[in-house]
Amino acid sequence: MKLHNLKPAEGSTKSRKRIGRGTGSGRGGTSTRGHKGAKSRSGYKSKLGFEGGQMPLQRRIPKFGFNNKNKVYNKPINLDVLQDLASQYNLEVITFDSLVEHGLVGKKDVVKVLGRGELTAKVSVSAHSFSASAVEAIEKVGGTVNKI
Repeated sequence: MKLHNLKPAEGSTKSRKRIGRGTGSGRGGTSTRGHKGAKSRSGYKSKLGFEGGQMPLQRRIPKFGFNNKNKVYNKPINLDVLQDLASQYNLEVITFDSLVEHGLVGKKDVVKVLGRGELTAKVSVSAHSFSASAVEAIEKVGGTVNKI
């Protein structure tokens, strides 16, 4: 064994530098926090989006328009999507729950069936609302329409 072969025992050294352990450690005094200011003090926590007193980005950007919180946004489902669903999973009854189960809509969505595409399967469809062309196409192939 020679001096150049020596190394510390397994697990005896730590890679993290210990701060605030006296001036002799090289990381004492201000403990790497610098001098004065909020960041040097204990308990410091900045707000989300805080830019050091500069006007934050979310307040600098102009706001315009209007978002109506009471408006109901429908999730459109077309006839071709219903046809794919019916043929792929051999469904005769398509309910709101089956649409949620197959990932087409969310649990809180309001579904409106629209008339794009062609429907050949005889299915019973349950949804919140239907367009006139969708009702006509569903009933033409012998299916039924149920409003929730």
